[in-house]
Amino acid sequence: MKSSDPILKQIIGQVGPYAIQYRPADFSTLVRSIVYQQISGKAAVTVIGRMVATCGKLTPTSILRLTPEELRACGLSGQKASYIRDLAEKTRSRQLRFPPLAAMADDEVIGHLTQVKGIGVWTAQMFLMFALQRHDILPTADLGIRAAMKRAYQLEALPKPEEMIEIAKPWRPWATVASWYLWRSLDGSAEI
Repeated sequence: MKSSDPILKQIIGQVGPYAIQYRPADFSTLVRSIVYQQISGKAAVTVIGRMVATCGKLTPTSILRLTPEELRACGLSGQKASYIRDLAEKTRSRQLRFPPLAAMADDEVIGHLTQVKGIGVWTAQMFLMFALQRHDILPTADLGIRAAMKRAYQLEALPKPEEMIEIAKPWRPWATVASWYLWRSLDGSAEI
């Protein structure tokens, strides 16, 4: 990667050693991913803390014991509360199963996870990167990656997915690693 992309080589030199932090490929990680959608990391940590304080370990059973009102009292929007309940119901009924995900292709994982309301391609990609430890994921819908590419590659506007895929060609098969460095270049958080 460093030899094929001098701009990324410079970012790697500035950021330092690769130190991605992984989470378990399980229900609680996907709940956290939903909570983190479209809110600050600090706010998400607060909401998750309240959820854990209210229901203990984040499991389908503990979530489904809570009413939508109790979930909203933890700081979730009504919509996110319904997404998390849908995830809990699909997990408890075994419509969504976590153990087989490790053996599935990336597109299959995305298809399996996006059957849950509120889980789109971006959330599934974050799960692939940070839970399933896939090394070649390029999250083209991620605003942080788009902003980092715009700045690093001196683009006039945020790149569109096609342009991002073209820029990322030299990174293959390590697009996740390159994405992590791009996030770090913005001094943001790359964790879910």
